[in-house]
Amino acid sequence: MEFRSLASLAGSLRSPRPPFPAAGTVAVTALLVLVPSLWLTRHPRPQAKGLERVLSAAALLQSFPADPRRGAPELWLQRLGQESSRRLWRYQRGTWWQFWGRHGDGGLYLVLSASSFKAAAVPLPAGSMRVDDLVVLAPDPLAAALLKEPLALKQRRPRGLEQRCVSQLLSQQAVYWTDAALGQMLGPLSSLVQRFQQGCLELTGHGETLTWQGETASAPALASRPPAPVPIQQPPSRLAGDGLLELRGERLEFLLGDLLNRQIIREPLSSRYGIGDRQRALLRRTPFLLRLKPLEKGPFQASLELQLMVGAKRSEWAALLAPLRQALLDQGLVESSSRRPVSSPSVLPTSSWERDDRTVVGGWRWVNPATAGEPQLLFFLGPDPSIAGSTAPWPDARAQGRAAMELLARPSALAAQGLLPGDLPALVQRAERLSLFSGAGSAGSNGLSGSLQLPSQPR
Repeated sequence: MEFRSLASLAGSLRSPRPPFPAAGTVAVTALLVLVPSLWLTRHPRPQAKGLERVLSAAALLQSFPADPRRGAPELWLQRLGQESSRRLWRYQRGTWWQFWGRHGDGGLYLVLSASSFKAAAVPLPAGSMRVDDLVVLAPDPLAAALLKEPLALKQRRPRGLEQRCVSQLLSQQAVYWTDAALGQMLGPLSSLVQRFQQGCLELTGHGETLTWQGETASAPALASRPPAPVPIQQPPSRLAGDGLLELRGERLEFLLGDLLNRQIIREPLSSRYGIGDRQRALLRRTPFLLRLKPLEKGPFQASLELQLMVGAKRSEWAALLAPLRQALLDQGLVESSSRRPVSSPSVLPTSSWERDDRTVVGGWRWVNPATAGEPQLLFFLGPDPSIAGSTAPWPDARAQGRAAMELLARPSALAAQGLLPGDLPALVQRAERLSLFSGAGSAGSNGLSGSLQLPSQPR
């Protein structure tokens, strides 16, 4: 019986009619109580599907479309053996999954639909776990034992980002991750990407290019609607010159927000360098451009440049530099100040810092933009960077309709220099180019898009 039928029946009981006899009242009451009960018995509320339960126990979860025209993946052969893999792969339809658990042991789990075993007449392997409509195969008995506890806990229904991601993981190639995955892959660098500590992306392959579109969050995102998508076609995904990495953002908080929130960081910033609450607020809201460039000679592998769009706040930044300068002098570094010739009006006084062996380890300078505008402040680690590349015009991101944060990188070149975390996926480490664009978002959720350019396969 439909709920509108029950509502009509209840409405008729409220109409001005003569009172029911006792038998009629009992019959109507029984009808109102028993019909919904019978309905729920025949059509119970859906329980959490297996993928929802697996999602809650996963640090990183990936979905893959089945393609029986190709051979079974290596992971299938490892978990199922040659014969079972061949038969299951032939009958596989729809999607299969792999994931890493949150306990951080590095083991990779394989997840298949339980119906595929029945269709292929393959018995469930020893040690496999049945999770509602799925079968989970662990890498070893210890990993299986570690997974049983989180799966046995009472599960809440996914909401917001998680709920949207479950739908994507069931129907297409996608990936879901948590802060635990970032910690495992990036190690101490994970604090620099807290804005992306949870996320879900749809993946699409075009030749040697992998593109993605989705959303991320700095905390579990429960917004009922996803953030506005960020177009993948943004600025050219090529770095100028021989640059290794370029990161541009509307606010320095995108990069340093998590570090600035930590007491272990705030205390020395205040006591040693005079950077208190007011100065940290200035840091957070300043637009930035970060560059990493290789060095062919000298004691450093690469140089780091951080260009800040200080706007009308130059006096506040000058005040911030004064205690920083004194702290560096107290640490035994030697300051070398210089002013460029008048023929180079784009560059204002530079303050570089040397060790006792006369090696320049870093410094800062004020730079006039190539177009009209307020001077910009350039910090550098390593030798004093060349003037070229430090005076390029810097268009306003919002005015140009660009993303709130943009990353361009050459992963393979970074890996060759030993500048990438070793636990990053091999696919990322051998990529020729990486482009990543993030929108401003709302309620802690951000749109994310990008692409990964892989090396061409030899023909």
